Amino acid sequence: MLYKSFKFSYYRVMEKKIGFIGLGVMGASMSAHLQKSGLQLFVYNRTKSKADDLIKNGAIWCDSPKEVAKNVDILFSIVGFPNDVEEVYLGKNGVIEALHDGLICCDMTTTKPSLMVKIANAFKPYNVSFADAPVSGGDVGARNATLSFMVGAEDDTYEALYPYFSIMGKTINHNGAVGAGQHTKMCNQITIAGTMIGVSEALVYAAKAHLDLDTMLNTISKGAAGCWTLDNLAPRVVKGNFDPGFMIEHFVKDMKIALEEAENMGLALPGLSLVKQLYTALISQGYGRNGTQALVKALESLIGEKLF
Repeated sequence: MLYKSFKFSYYRVMEKKIGFIGLGVMGASMSAHLQKSGLQLFVYNRTKSKADDLIKNGAIWCDSPKEVAKNVDILFSIVGFPNDVEEVYLGKNGVIEALHDGLICCDMTTTKPSLMVKIANAFKPYNVSFADAPVSGGDVGARNATLSFMVGAEDDTYEALYPYFSIMGKTINHNGAVGAGQHTKMCNQITIAGTMIGVSEALVYAAKAHLDLDTMLNTISKGAAGCWTLDNLAPRVVKGNFDPGFMIEHFVKDMKIALEEAENMGLALPGLSLVKQLYTALISQGYGRNGTQALVKALESLIGEKLF
């Protein structure tokens, strides 16, 4: 469904020119869904070859974020780290150099809430709207268009972006003003960190107890322990598949942001701190570009035994 009960008709939605910056694990699938819906895409990525399929199907390549912004009505981005986001929007040849009246920009990277507010404030004098909309659901959600969007935006900006979110995802919630989406994503990441250590410890325990791991997972996932991580990532561990749906180095970035925000609010998050330490150790061991399910490798290091 391309639109809710908002004032934007199907035809008005489809006539917009869409920009997409960042064609990595998440962005490649998300942009492809927009293209398959019939929208005209203008794309940019630091590695041009990642845009080959989109270009083959009619997307227009741009040489910079500035060039994307110059050509589109609505611009989406999903990149890696806060400095990448700042470079895309505020850097040389960035979006800020091609702002035009009525442009709507939406960053879907998980990044600092304060950076989202900074960009929004920089764009306001140009009558350019900005939203933050980090996502959850990983590579599976991106491929299947079942992502959850956590949106921080003014009401009219949220309404304008909703039809496009609905092409890329399934759950779309307006969490408040710009920055609120990122704060909600921090809650998501804190929860995932706690869940991931629990699932990893369960897998290590089960392996040491010589249980059939598939049977164990099928059993506990149907009860109170049931969760997305058990259903989607634990089976990858059992198969020895540590390819990234979400990279460890990006998750450590997220946990660092959450801990910094917590400190600013006078909060202690000891569980999150512990998980961050374990993942940081994995980066030093060369696992930074593996998926977050590789947390079991940190536990293997602690017991001195390879189980997966």
